[in-house]
Amino acid sequence: MVEIDPVRLDAVFHALSDTTRRAMLRQLATGERSVGELAAPYAMSLAGASKHVKVLEAAGLVRREVRGRTHLCRLDAARLAEAEAWLSYYERFWTRHLDALEGLLRAEDAEGEKG
Repeated sequence: MVEIDPVRLDAVFHALSDTTRRAMLRQLATGERSVGELAAPYAMSLAGASKHVKVLEAAGLVRREVRGRTHLCRLDAARLAEAEAWLSYYERFWTRHLDALEGLLRAEDAEGEKG
């Protein structure tokens, strides 16, 4: 299994646990956005949006740059890749087990057709 810092992984999954933050990441996947642009689809203040951005920053998922009075955010997907690597271990686990179950069920069906 891939060794990933558990504190960093916890921060990523905490950040991803919120619907608004996941939607913000989706927006950022298409390009840089200001905090105001990230807040626009929601009934939230800039301060509320900024709190979400801070959680994403703490998880290492977003980088913020201040240009004058505008705070621009950009996706940093490296931590998402770490989380995906962690999840892929369990994906392989379940794939093996489900493949084995499928084999058993097919064998059972074949026996039923003979009998």
